[in-house]
Amino acid sequence: MNRESFGRFVRGNQKTLGVFLLLVVITGVTGLFQNSFVSQANLSNMAKWIGLYGIISVGVTFVIITGGIDLSIGSLIALTGVLTPLLLRGKGLGIPATFGVIALISLTVGLAHGLLITKMRLQPFIVTLCGLFIYRGFARTVVGDRSSGFQGEFGGLMDLLVRGKVFGVVPMPFVILIVLSIAAAILLNRTVFGRHLLALGRNEDAARFSGINTDRLKIFAYMICSLLAGLAGSLFVLENHSATPSSFGNFYELYAIAGAVLGGVSLRGGEGAIAGVLCGTALMQVSATAVFFLGVEETWKFAVIGIFILVGVTVDELLNRWAAKRRAAQRAG
Repeated sequence: MNRESFGRFVRGNQKTLGVFLLLVVITGVTGLFQNSFVSQANLSNMAKWIGLYGIISVGVTFVIITGGIDLSIGSLIALTGVLTPLLLRGKGLGIPATFGVIALISLTVGLAHGLLITKMRLQPFIVTLCGLFIYRGFARTVVGDRSSGFQGEFGGLMDLLVRGKVFGVVPMPFVILIVLSIAAAILLNRTVFGRHLLALGRNEDAARFSGINTDRLKIFAYMICSLLAGLAGSLFVLENHSATPSSFGNFYELYAIAGAVLGGVSLRGGEGAIAGVLCGTALMQVSATAVFFLGVEETWKFAVIGIFILVGVTVDELLNRWAAKRRAAQRAG
């Protein structure tokens, strides 16, 4: 790679590189004060949670790129979280059948969101906010507002999905995230669907006048988001062994959105990279763990994370303004 190509690469990925640099700095500084922070055990544990939360961040990325939002992710995670042990243990379904039912339910939810937004012209905020209440209510009703979970240890494929490690080091949820991220990156950057999705986010009217079926793109985006949220709900309950419907998945939609936005996905739509989302999700989890290792009181945990998000969004806005001024100056010159 020559200097010119390297320069284009840096300019095209400056947001991702910036988040990655911040991630390295936080990890390095925390590791200097607490050696155990960079131990294999802690890095492996952080990778596991990055994998679990990263799945929902990748899913919501497709929705945000369209200029939409999904506030129902946490409640859908609660619903699929309580249904997974119910189907596996209570109904005696096998693992493939259980995940098939979970996938079908999740896709139906995404389809309903997409149709209400595109055909009924309802605002994504309102549709998914209603979903937040509806799916939480369904989750509580299905199990009678009692915890749903597993008795004792489980083995085989179920144990492998959450506790298995590749090469004895890399947690399986992180491996699942990487596989999904590669597929998402190819879909977003190497297919007609991805190019049209980005065009839709940048200017919906222009995309529609160009012959792009914008309604279908939005529906697919919400279906992808809900499908990954449903998958994450099953993985979370396998990790935790149980799910309390009134609290399971609370605020997870905010973690998902924060990870995507920190990774450079614009809330205005039309801009985002999966690599950046991975870095943004990792930054969220590493920051939360660093707060614990540095002895910051638990009461400050969310405040510190909120500050990180605010700083990240502010820097992103300043970079956008600087880039816009630079382009304007180049055109004027």
